[in-house]
Amino acid sequence: MATSSVNLSAPLPATRRAVLSRRIRFFVAATITYNIIEAVVALSAGTLASSSALIGFGLDSLIEVSSAVSVAWQFAGQDPEAREKTALRFIAFSFFALAAFVAVDAVRALLGGSEAQTSIVGIVLAAVSLLVMPFLSWAQRRAGRELGSRSAVADSKQTLLCTYLSGVLLIGLLLNATLGWAWADPIAALVIAAVAVKEGFDAWRGDSCCAPNIHAGDGVSRADDAVRAAADSSCSCCKEQFPKSG
Repeated sequence: MATSSVNLSAPLPATRRAVLSRRIRFFVAATITYNIIEAVVALSAGTLASSSALIGFGLDSLIEVSSAVSVAWQFAGQDPEAREKTALRFIAFSFFALAAFVAVDAVRALLGGSEAQTSIVGIVLAAVSLLVMPFLSWAQRRAGRELGSRSAVADSKQTLLCTYLSGVLLIGLLLNATLGWAWADPIAALVIAAVAVKEGFDAWRGDSCCAPNIHAGDGVSRADDAVRAAADSSCSCCKEQFPKSG
C-alpha cells in the first residue's frame, strides 16, 4: 500500500510552522548571498568576454536575489500567507524581465554583434553553480512543500533553474573555448530566456509543484483532494511526494 511522506490530513502544529519559516528564511539568505557573488563575477566576466550567455546568467543571478528578497519580505510579516500573491507576482515579473533583456542581447549577437571570447572564469563559475544550486533548491523546496508555501516553492524552482542554466552556460562556454563556436554563446542565452519565460508563467499562475497550500482548519476532505490532484498531475516530484493509493 502506497504511503505519503507528508500527512496533509492534519494541520501543522504552530511550533513546526515556526521551524519551517525560520528554515526558509535561512536558505533564502544563503541564496541571496551566493547569487550576489555569482552576479558580480558573471557580469564582470561576461562584459570582458562580450558573452551574452554570461551576462544573461549574471542578470538571472540578480533576479534570483530579487526573488529571494520577495520571499524574505513575505516571511518577515506576521501573516506570510497574506503576502504570498504579491511575492509570486514579483517573481513572475522578474523572470519576464530577464527573458526580454537576454533575448534582445542574444539576437543582437547572432545578427552581427561582437563575438564572445573564451572565459575561463565563466567556465569555473558555471561548474561551481552546478554543485551549489541543487542543494539550496532542494532544501528550500522541501521546507516550502511541507509548509504549503507556494512562493517558497516558486523561489526554490528559480534556484533550480539556475542549475539548468549553469549547465547550458557551461556547454556554450566550452564549445566556444574548445571549438571556436562563437554562435554557441548567444544560442545558450536564448535557451536561458526561453526557460525564464516558462518559469515566469508558472509563478504567475502559482503553479508551484507539490505546494497544495493546506493550512489549519482546511479539513480532511480538502487535504485528500489535494493529494489526489497532486498524484494525478504531470509533475514527477508530486507523484513521488503524493503517490496514488491502491
